[in-house]
Amino acid sequence: MYAKVFGTTTFGLNGHVIGVEVDINKAFPAFDIVGLPAASIKESKERVHSAIRNSGYHFPVDKVTVNLAPADLKKDGSGLDLPIAIGLLTASGEIPQECLKDTIFIGELSLKGEIRAVPGILSMVLAGKEKGISRFFMATEVTNEALLCENIEVYGPKTLRELVEFLLARESMAPAVRRESRPHIMSDVDFAEVQGQVMAKRAMEIAAAGAHNVLMTGPPGSGKTMLAWRITTILPPMTREEALEVTKIYSVAGLFKAEDIIRERPFRSPHHTISMAGLIGGGTIPRPGEVTLAHRGVLFLDELPEFPRSVLEVLRQPLEDREVHISRVNASFTYPADFILIAAMNPCPCGYLGDPDHPCTCTDGEIRSYGRKISGPLLDRIDLHVSVQRPKYSELTATIQGELSSAIAQRVDGARKIQAHRLSKWHMQNNSQMGHRQLKETCTLDKEGTEMLREVFEKLHLSARSYDRIIKVARTIADLDGQEQIRSSHVAEAISYRNMIPRR
Repeated sequence: MYAKVFGTTTFGLNGHVIGVEVDINKAFPAFDIVGLPAASIKESKERVHSAIRNSGYHFPVDKVTVNLAPADLKKDGSGLDLPIAIGLLTASGEIPQECLKDTIFIGELSLKGEIRAVPGILSMVLAGKEKGISRFFMATEVTNEALLCENIEVYGPKTLRELVEFLLARESMAPAVRRESRPHIMSDVDFAEVQGQVMAKRAMEIAAAGAHNVLMTGPPGSGKTMLAWRITTILPPMTREEALEVTKIYSVAGLFKAEDIIRERPFRSPHHTISMAGLIGGGTIPRPGEVTLAHRGVLFLDELPEFPRSVLEVLRQPLEDREVHISRVNASFTYPADFILIAAMNPCPCGYLGDPDHPCTCTDGEIRSYGRKISGPLLDRIDLHVSVQRPKYSELTATIQGELSSAIAQRVDGARKIQAHRLSKWHMQNNSQMGHRQLKETCTLDKEGTEMLREVFEKLHLSARSYDRIIKVARTIADLDGQEQIRSSHVAEAISYRNMIPRR
């Protein structure tokens, strides 16, 4: 007998509806799964077999063939266990085919027949809804995530037997109801806690306003990490579309544990021992890396020169294109990677090069080797280079409170709105996204600013990319000032943030 059931799987960040076709023939007993299944799906034969028997149903002692359509799409994950089991029971006559109309089954099965959660539920449900399917069965734990998608009916049976008895109308089951999310807890960090560091805080404000990348260089304990952790408190809130996009990424990565969509901008801070695949994404069927998990948020790389150079070099393309392209034998994947890069480093291995109070103990060769770990092309893609000095005692003991993050966030939000309005015809939201064409049309410098930039360009032998990035930063500074034209003072401040890694 033949039966067809619908399941879903993820491919990249998107869900795909999979037609699970089951055919049972009177022949030598066998159980074959075809249609480019990954190892986790091939192993489902044993899970499904035990789950059906331990749920009290008959497993056919015949030749069973399961086809996962479309056959040219690589399938991965254990979420097809449940549709395969339902398909087997339907093909063997336990469940009428009519019970499965406009229904998708998602879940992993235990040997006992319990239904377990799988990652990527939101993407799968969205894919099913696009196909016109409105009823979904899955593990109880992930029904709240599925209900982020509106106008669908979701059920959360705990076991295979409970599901089958409901399909046969022998037992009742109420559809899942969305649980209210807990009150949003505001971040407990604030820029007001950072004592001194006026220039560094100003650079962070500019970075947040224009979505620019920042490199902070300074001795140990000067506050570089403290500054980086607080930048999310001054970034504008995400729109619902952005929040849903981020939630899909975390769902596919198996990191979504909340009851509501992710509303806070991501802040990712990987350790310097991370691999290239961990940073950029990888695997047989690639999973999102840190650059994708930081999408719409911040990627913080502390102790930048301690990262392997090969790992840092893979950042070049996502910093420029704002997306990651990964090619495999069966398919190519494109993951979003629109993030602000915040990097921090010491000026030398001992950390005290240029410090007036601590003599540097590094040799010239060690300093050169330390700086060479970061390539020129990567440095060229970082808009703001900031020197962070150790705060003075008087600044640490000052009783006057620093400016609150909420006050800085208001200026940042105002600048972002100006940029979104100006760049709307190109469907851009901030200055860092501008290309050369947008710079020509929207970034007019006054006479003094033009002459200043020309002198700096010729004297420092800047690249075309550095030239564009200086103008982008100057444009952001002008937006923070509420000025339509970029003035010489804006250009001068933008140029001051181009000091590269200090050398001896």
